[in-house]
Amino acid sequence: MPLIRGKKGGASGETSSSQQGALDSPDADSRWTAARALAGQADAVPALAVALAREPIPRVREAMMTALIRIGNTASVEVILPYLRSQDASVRAAAIEALQALPDAIAPFMTPLLSDGDSDVRLLATELARNMKASEATRLLCELIDHEHHPNVCAAAIDVLTEVGTPDALPTLERCAARFAATPFLPFAVSVAMSRISGEES
Repeated sequence: MPLIRGKKGGASGETSSSQQGALDSPDADSRWTAARALAGQADAVPALAVALAREPIPRVREAMMTALIRIGNTASVEVILPYLRSQDASVRAAAIEALQALPDAIAPFMTPLLSDGDSDVRLLATELARNMKASEATRLLCELIDHEHHPNVCAAAIDVLTEVGTPDALPTLERCAARFAATPFLPFAVSVAMSRISGEES
């Protein structure tokens, strides 16, 4: 007998609920399968958030983050963002990779991230600009550099600008080199970035 669609709480809704319930399974393979099945299902974000917070298995966490990427909405970004502060380097890396895949969804969060009180968060946030439009990435990173006092954060921003920066970044880079003249690696990084952005790199 064919399934009858259109009724609230029908077969598809029941399937989604079953899959969300499977995120609580003691079996890692079942949780992994459930996470993959929930990819793209916006109503699963709350369940994925709870499951991700307690998931100890890296491949299952990856499946959960992939599901959130496939959903790709603001709620998904809000679930992933706290993992930028994780003490586990692999979790931080996974969060960065996931957020880089959502350049449009992450855009409203970039200014707060780049002005966060934690320099490690600001540094990680520079990586999120790599997949953004070049003009927007340049604007955000230049605003950061002009107000940033931590040389490592500036260096991270310069590294991204070297790859995606537009000529609008050149005045900011010049000011950065002057401010950090006593920190030799920064003026050197600036010179490399300016050469590449200007198209003068040999």
